[in-house]
Amino acid sequence: PSFEARRLCPELVFLRGDMAKYKAVSRQIFSIFTEFSPVVESLSLDEAFLDLTGTERLLGTPAEAGHRLRERVREETALPVSVGIGPVKLVAKIASAAAKPDGLLEIPPEAVHDFLGPLPVRRLFGVGPVGEKRLLERGFRLIGDLAEADPGQLEKLLGDWGRHLSRLSRGEDVREVEPESHAISYSEENTFSEDVSDREVLASTLLSHAEAVARRLRRASVRGRTVVLKWCDAKRVREGPRGYPLHTRQTTLLQATDDGAVIAREARRLLVEVGPTDPVRLIGVGVSGLDDEGSGEQLGLFSETQALGREGPEDRAALNRALDEIASRFGSGKVVRGSQGRTERAGLSHQIKRGEDPEEPG
Repeated sequence: PSFEARRLCPELVFLRGDMAKYKAVSRQIFSIFTEFSPVVESLSLDEAFLDLTGTERLLGTPAEAGHRLRERVREETALPVSVGIGPVKLVAKIASAAAKPDGLLEIPPEAVHDFLGPLPVRRLFGVGPVGEKRLLERGFRLIGDLAEADPGQLEKLLGDWGRHLSRLSRGEDVREVEPESHAISYSEENTFSEDVSDREVLASTLLSHAEAVARRLRRASVRGRTVVLKWCDAKRVREGPRGYPLHTRQTTLLQATDDGAVIAREARRLLVEVGPTDPVRLIGVGVSGLDDEGSGEQLGLFSETQALGREGPEDRAALNRALDEIASRFGSGKVVRGSQGRTERAGLSHQIKRGEDPEEPG
């Protein structure tokens, strides 16, 4: 974490990122990707899966296409690109990482077993620190260990997850490249430069995040039913980048919402009732359980007017539309609620991942 880096190296110089510039370059790169395949699945600002099935007559072998793609990106942007080629997404992803910082690695189908076998289990999709610990405790250190184990035994030890890992360890990844992926949740968070225990600061920060998340929900024409409070303790409990405990608490609404005031209200309630008792370094708000704006919903017995004041739903919607218009024309932060704090948001790259416009600083 940046605050840990500053503690270890007090003279460190931090440079502000330029999300608008990153997005512009990302558009250039993805435009080049579409020259090589009509099926492009975006993973992040600078990473994607390309399905080259059926392009051999036009582009040559996958390796030839990969080399040409790298040349095109360098010509257009002067940036290096690492390319991983494999028969399935898992293998291509791992091969891309192995090809960094500026290379190409192709793993043909007959070499998948030898390629995956010596790698640590954490390289598999879905294996995080907790999952890795579970696997290590059961004697599975390498992907090859999982591939050689009996699938039934893995399922007995780990449930459905064990059966899934067994397939992945053998390079059996049935997922297709999906050119259009929809967000299943929206969230925003920030890491404070110093430990924070002041509840007013935390509450105002939550309001800022709630408003930003709500604006993104409205932009995507979706509403969410589940509000999530997330925080990271300031006290380190172990070494490594995940040494600071991360906590989440959530609540489900009777009616889906895209209103920042509603999201903030629930996040603040969670903060008071089940939130942190010690200083924190990170705090954030998320919304999941998404519904399309036009989907049917069950009406609540009590209206939001009673919960939020005298404003009715139509008034709230009109106010939000006005705030969205102001933010679109003049940038976010030009008009804010009285109790809203000024925060350095750390999740802006996620907007880029979902094809949204980065919000200009106020």
